[in-house]
Amino acid sequence: MQPIRVAIVGLGKIARDQHLPAIAGNPDFALAATVSPRGAGLDDVPHFPSLDALIAAGVAVDAVALCTPPQVRYAIAVQALAAGLHVFLEKPPGATLSEVVALEAEAAASGATLFASWHSRYAAGVEPARAFLADRRIDRVTITWREDVRVWHPGQAWIWEAGGLGVFDPGINALSIATRILPKPFFLREAILSLPANRAAPIAARMTFSDAAGTPIAMDLDWRQTGPQTWDILVETDAGDCHLAKGGSVLTLPTGTETQDDHEYPGLYARFATLVRERRSDVDIAPLRLVADAFLRGERETVEAFED
Repeated sequence: MQPIRVAIVGLGKIARDQHLPAIAGNPDFALAATVSPRGAGLDDVPHFPSLDALIAAGVAVDAVALCTPPQVRYAIAVQALAAGLHVFLEKPPGATLSEVVALEAEAAASGATLFASWHSRYAAGVEPARAFLADRRIDRVTITWREDVRVWHPGQAWIWEAGGLGVFDPGINALSIATRILPKPFFLREAILSLPANRAAPIAARMTFSDAAGTPIAMDLDWRQTGPQTWDILVETDAGDCHLAKGGSVLTLPTGTETQDDHEYPGLYARFATLVRERRSDVDIAPLRLVADAFLRGERETVEAFED
């Protein structure tokens, strides 16, 4: 079986750190090209300033992985789908819910695969946690996601602009896990979003969710943490605690602790290969919907200006 020829669109930090190694390590894929309006490409791989230029050059490509900021992703995805290309969307899948719904319809009409990826769902502890929680009574959930934006997004001005999500860029990772492991859907009760005086997106947020049974779910997001980073989800149940740490790679259950190596992006590309071979799409907007609810319903407070 021939490998899926994939082009990366947007050759920034996430593409270089995660997508390129995952593609290189998966025999189902071959890197066919890179696309970026700025900077150089890779040695021995065709490079283009735009998707238009790639398509016009006639380079054989089956799929694209869109690693651009979400504000510009919709138009590129529409163009790729219209050309019959399968599309892998880096998270979040779009700048708005309406864009993602429209893309799903475009993919269905074109017959191409559309994959809205949530890399944190592929952390090693997520599926075992989901299995443990499936038949438990959930008493309380506490989500703490605190990191240093200067480490993870240095100089990335787009992330502070409208549509860039601010602290919800990492926070949506926690929500992608929570919506996967918790057995019941949950929804926002209240939120306080902290916006720096000089930015359009929040640097911190405190939220309260609950499910239909009234189970309390508290979420604390902050982009100002220095030193050790905190990516924890604690679920208290009638059978003991389920604790996911380090973004889901470390799972502690009443029976003990399991730690495994990171395989998030290899897992994503394995899933994408299956979807492409089966001509199916996977477009789950639940995490993005909860973020949209926070912006819709949350109170705003202004905090001190932030300089990168």
